[in-house]
Amino acid sequence: MKIKTRLSLYFTLISSGALLLVLVAVYVAVFSFFTADFYNRLTDRTNLASQLYLKADELAADSILQLQQKYIEKLPGEVIRIYDDNNLSAFDMKHNIYWTKDVINQVRKDGYLQYQEGNRKVVGRSYKDNQGNYVILASAVDVNSSRRMIMLGELAGILFVIFGTGLFFAGRMFAQKALSPVDKIVTEIRKIRSSNLHLRVGQVKSKDEIYELIDNFNRLLEHLQNAFELQQTFVANASHELRTPLTSIMGEVEVALDKSRDREEYERVLRSIATDGGRLQETITSLMELAQVDLNYTQAILTPVRVDELVWELEEHWASKKGQGMLKIQLANLPEDEEVLTIPAHKSMLYIALNNIIDNAFKYSAPHPVILNFEATLSHIKIAITDEGQGISEEDAQKIFRPFYRASRNRSIAGSGIGLYITSKIIELFKGTIQVISVSGQGSTFIVEFLK
Repeated sequence: MKIKTRLSLYFTLISSGALLLVLVAVYVAVFSFFTADFYNRLTDRTNLASQLYLKADELAADSILQLQQKYIEKLPGEVIRIYDDNNLSAFDMKHNIYWTKDVINQVRKDGYLQYQEGNRKVVGRSYKDNQGNYVILASAVDVNSSRRMIMLGELAGILFVIFGTGLFFAGRMFAQKALSPVDKIVTEIRKIRSSNLHLRVGQVKSKDEIYELIDNFNRLLEHLQNAFELQQTFVANASHELRTPLTSIMGEVEVALDKSRDREEYERVLRSIATDGGRLQETITSLMELAQVDLNYTQAILTPVRVDELVWELEEHWASKKGQGMLKIQLANLPEDEEVLTIPAHKSMLYIALNNIIDNAFKYSAPHPVILNFEATLSHIKIAITDEGQGISEEDAQKIFRPFYRASRNRSIAGSGIGLYITSKIIELFKGTIQVISVSGQGSTFIVEFLK
């Protein structure tokens, strides 16, 4: 059963249940009103009979009966009897309905009695007169109330069926409208395959659960897209990047072994092999790093990371590698609240990302130092890493975050072209941004920013 149908049924059941309770309550209230009203009318009959009897001592029984019939409406099957102290009928009424002594005595004892006997309702009252104590009992059949209650029951049943049916279709219409974004989501999801993970589900305007569902699904697609790109990058480029230096090494060795060479030639070949070996080692390291990032990317558990502490760890690492003061840390006014310095991230992956930027900066600005500016506010955390290298052209700046891309002017500097690609993916995973600002001949600045 589809959700819209299930919601329609739930809505109908709840609404119909509430409607049924209201109808039952109305039915019971009307029934109680009719019953009480009929008893009141019977009581009025006994009151009238008592007044006529007490105030008309000289009237005959027939006269009293004629007055009752003339001035008060006769109830269906109406019967009235007046009993004296001896429980004998005081008047000769023209009917053969009598009450037992137990009923009469009960009326004398309680002063008032009402009950139902078969289809008749009975009211009895006790009256004291100068001539004695009397009991008046009145009985009648409540025909009109029964007929009205049957009509009311039929009307309630018809209304219940009509409203129940209307509620079901109204609920289905509203469910259809409320779940229409879900149909849209399903349609768009069916279009997404491993070959087009860049597609996203269109967002809705209202900030409701559907909005959160789409937002989280798009985030999942983003993670999957990045993970697939990392894997594809590794597979597509690993063989090429490993084969090139190996081919160069094998070629140099074969040429050297083809015939005897002098010492200088052998030294040149060894230097070439050492260069290609270093390049091969760096490529393998980068590819292993890429594989590790790929593994962590899909399994990364985000925890609070103090970015300022991570910056000082990087300073300590490069002080031991390049010398004290080569990585200059410049801090803006840091807040006292430690949470302002914290972002949700994976510490080792964030370390790799920032370390790759610093490593590139040292490569292109050697022997000059690298400057790291750190700023933390309530709205963002910003890290700017500046070198004194040759700078990056505008064309290259748009491509340096692609895998294995290297600017033409930097071909002479060792590198695999993977580092900045890995960095951009990690920063993107942690909801940050990275950009480069560069002026040719004046160095470059990489800015990493995390919005709070």
